[in-house]
Amino acid sequence: MSELPGALYTPEQVRELDRRAIEDHSIPGGVLMARAGRAAWRLIRQRFPGARRLLVLCGGGNNGGDGYVIARLAADAGLAVELCPFADPSGLRGDARRAADEALVCVSPAAFSPERLAEADLVVDALLGTGLDRPVSGAMADAIEAVNASQCPVIAVDVPSGLSARTGQVMGVAMRAALTPTFIGLKQGLFTGQAADCAGEVVFDDLQVPAAVHDGMQPSAHLLRPAALAEALPRRPRTAHKGAFGHVLVIGGDHGMGGAVRIAGEAAARSGAGLTSVATRPAHVPALLGARPELMVRGVEKADELAALLARVDVLAVGPGLGQADWGRALFEAVRDGDRPLVVDADGLNWLAQAPARRDDWVLTPHPGEAARLLETDVAAINRDRFAAVTAIAHRYGGVAVLKGAGTLISDGRHCRVCTEGNPGMASGGMGDALTGLIAGLRAQGFDALAAACLGVQAHARAADRAASGGERGLLAGDLLNALRGVVNP
Repeated sequence: MSELPGALYTPEQVRELDRRAIEDHSIPGGVLMARAGRAAWRLIRQRFPGARRLLVLCGGGNNGGDGYVIARLAADAGLAVELCPFADPSGLRGDARRAADEALVCVSPAAFSPERLAEADLVVDALLGTGLDRPVSGAMADAIEAVNASQCPVIAVDVPSGLSARTGQVMGVAMRAALTPTFIGLKQGLFTGQAADCAGEVVFDDLQVPAAVHDGMQPSAHLLRPAALAEALPRRPRTAHKGAFGHVLVIGGDHGMGGAVRIAGEAAARSGAGLTSVATRPAHVPALLGARPELMVRGVEKADELAALLARVDVLAVGPGLGQADWGRALFEAVRDGDRPLVVDADGLNWLAQAPARRDDWVLTPHPGEAARLLETDVAAINRDRFAAVTAIAHRYGGVAVLKGAGTLISDGRHCRVCTEGNPGMASGGMGDALTGLIAGLRAQGFDALAAACLGVQAHARAADRAASGGERGLLAGDLLNALRGVVNP
């Protein structure tokens, strides 16, 4: 097993990689199946050394064939194996049939029942592969629900059964695995959406397939590289001065929402921006200056009061606490079509959805609800295919779209990036404001829109992970801000 590569693929692309390995590089399909089963078996021995009783659930395709290989290897090693086929083994074809025949020589098949779970140390999920295109139902769905209820650890072969390898969404019901070994190419659906609750740790094995099988195939997405922050944010020269690192203006904070612009402004400053200004309701000025005197805060009642500020700044962050009243609309319209790069979030996105516009130099950072408004659909449709949604936003509005959530996606319409860092503690108020300021601060330091979005998302998630070291529940945006300086000084 190797570290995760960065390239992600759709299920169709991975099937094409399989075909190339078999037809173009003369690796028999049975050899690939044997390698996959053996790779999963090695992982079982490494991660679950105390497991003595395996419950192996096999479906009717090649994923089931992998399960039969595992069952045979476990039996050969002296483990007690319960093998439960969910398709008649005699009806299997090709490599899967041969794998089943070899396993059934040493392991007798048995009908699945929840009682068998009580005796198992580990469940091997080899029910459904990457070709799932409809909700799981019937006996297979019942079995998945029983396994999930049992709390018995699960190793899912290639993809947890019931999880879409394309979208990361649960198709009716899905296995919740502790570990998912996956092969040939990483499936994009393992890294976003509901995959966070289903895939557990993903481990990759290329099955000794030549690298040439990937020639000419453009990955559908890429994981953000762990080392990207360190590479992009080296130590500054000793002669550095604040004028070299840009000036951010955060616009927002209608009555009662001054905290949003305070968080965004501090995030921009903590990212390393040279100067950070805030334009907000005059009533908020004393509190913001008292809480964070490093910010330059200007009270504005009318949009035309922004003109003097706009002339002095490099990047705008608009939306945190902006509100849905006339004040917020006027401020958004005053900057929407200007000549400064924008980062747009929160009510800025809601105003944009009401009066769509297009720019090449802005970053839009919606959560699924805001994304639904931007695309004139509902949240369920966004969540059904997050990859399609983030790409559609980038195509419709231009610039770079950041679709927040578990496995945040970043797209400029041509390239898609996936962040796997972060934790559930980030589901609290102010986190999006921090991300907005962070991306704006990086943009002001000279990064282009896509790079600033990727680095900002990664730094935001990593800071949250550090801040959550004492627990995820109760994590606040301020805790993330306190951890941010260490993250941007890797």
